[in-house]
Amino acid sequence: MIQPVEKAIDSTFEFSTPVTANSPALQALFDFIALGAIERERDRILPYDVIDLIRRSKLGALRIPVAEGGGGANVRELFEVVIRLGDADPNVAHILRNHFFVTEQILRSARSDRNRRWLKAAVDGAIIGLAATELEAKRAGSGEVVSTKLTPDGNGYRLNGIKYYSTGSLFADLIYVRLLTLDGIVAIAIIPTNREGITLVDDWDGFGQRLTGSGTTTFTNVRVEADEVIKETDPDADNVPYKVVAHLILTAVNAGIIRSVLRDAKNLVLKRPRTFYHSVSEQASDDPLLQQTVGQLSANAFAAEAIVLAADALDRLNLALSQGEEAKNAAALNASLLAAKAKLIVDDLTLRSATLLFEVGGASSTKTVYNLDRHWRNARTLSSHNPSHFKARAIGDYEINGTALPIGGFF
Repeated sequence: MIQPVEKAIDSTFEFSTPVTANSPALQALFDFIALGAIERERDRILPYDVIDLIRRSKLGALRIPVAEGGGGANVRELFEVVIRLGDADPNVAHILRNHFFVTEQILRSARSDRNRRWLKAAVDGAIIGLAATELEAKRAGSGEVVSTKLTPDGNGYRLNGIKYYSTGSLFADLIYVRLLTLDGIVAIAIIPTNREGITLVDDWDGFGQRLTGSGTTTFTNVRVEADEVIKETDPDADNVPYKVVAHLILTAVNAGIIRSVLRDAKNLVLKRPRTFYHSVSEQASDDPLLQQTVGQLSANAFAAEAIVLAADALDRLNLALSQGEEAKNAAALNASLLAAKAKLIVDDLTLRSATLLFEVGGASSTKTVYNLDRHWRNARTLSSHNPSHFKARAIGDYEINGTALPIGGFF
């Protein structure tokens, strides 16, 4: 199935400049991605060809300023694009999550030579993956690094360790690695995925988000150059205490899933050849109960998108970065609080919408060939990344006691 898709890509798409948030080329790209999404998910066809197309489109440079060769989008436009891509294929949207997270961190940081180099790589089409999670860490999301260690080697280093849940890295050109230096400091390295000693394994076996390459990454005596390592004390490091982008992107993907659910619901009703004998209408499209259900799905899609975009406080955060430490921390807390609230509501709307879909389709809509269960499976998997009850408790503690939100990986 992949070969015809590759031919269609070659003959259909030419990108002379990076796509922008509102360009027709971007919509054509998303329409194309949507065409094969059901078959890819159902038959487990990894989307290498789609990611190659995204490289050519320079979608990964969406947030980079036009003066630096990128698409020049603001943060709100980024989330609008993620919602649209989540509608087209939530697996592909999730693959790019860490890329946008890392580029946002670099954009917030000083323009050192190495940061310019990494931004230029994104402008040239490079995709960035992530390797952060270690199963040896006792508390998920704490940022603790136990076994992935950097040791000196001449004028550089060697890296050894194992990471899990490396979403997007299977398709990436660069990988962002959390590691431990010899003196016990947690640091970051951004290195090419094709470097000798890096092994990427597609062993993610979750029931949702099956094609995201969220597998195991092993580093065996991997060479790391000195200027590929970022310590928290470096002047070109991002030191904003909250990591909002990565989590609000997941919520945006779920909002995109509701869009897709709505579209499938309308198609089911319009193509439904019969209805129940006790329905008040002979034609499904005239049935008031089905109309009500589709109307509810439409409202859910609208609400989810509006909530995600209302939660975007990152442009204000970026402005606050130049206004001192107190303003930066206050803006970061606000951004994290809004993102956490958005997750609680949008995740719930998405899961309920994915279930409502079957109210308009009947038993025949559960056939494997239609793959309509993918919406719930993907939404449930995305929602499980940062369990809602922990988020709700943290929000409640803040509202009642003024306790600041946690600043680790899940906020």
